[in-house]
Amino acid sequence: MSETGYDEWLAALASGEGYYLECDEGHGSLPPRRSCPHCGSPDLRETALPASGTVETYSVVHVAAPTFAGDAPYVSAICDFGGVRLTGVLRGVDADDATVGMTVEADAEARGDAEGDGGGSLVVFRPR
Repeated sequence: MSETGYDEWLAALASGEGYYLECDEGHGSLPPRRSCPHCGSPDLRETALPASGTVETYSVVHVAAPTFAGDAPYVSAICDFGGVRLTGVLRGVDADDATVGMTVEADAEARGDAEGDGGGSLVVFRPR
């Protein structure tokens, strides 16, 4: 069973050691988890996140929540990394140039402590 929390997972992603949790049935999920959300198995292991993934879908956000208002417009994407899908912000691409099928790598980006941005980190994708 993995005791890793989401913040630790983000730190691992930022350091190039990204992973996901996988049960014996091959279902993937992200921490924190005590059991597989698909089959209920309590036997989870950390599996290395592939170096690249594929954009499955995306949306261009023009009117953002207050914590992301300074980033708008930005691209929010769901990307397939084999055993797991990740949701994050697509960086390094103009909103008009984002496409389904793009190859990306996952990273974590620290948010500043500017007023209203919430601080912390978020998942980002960059084209490969």
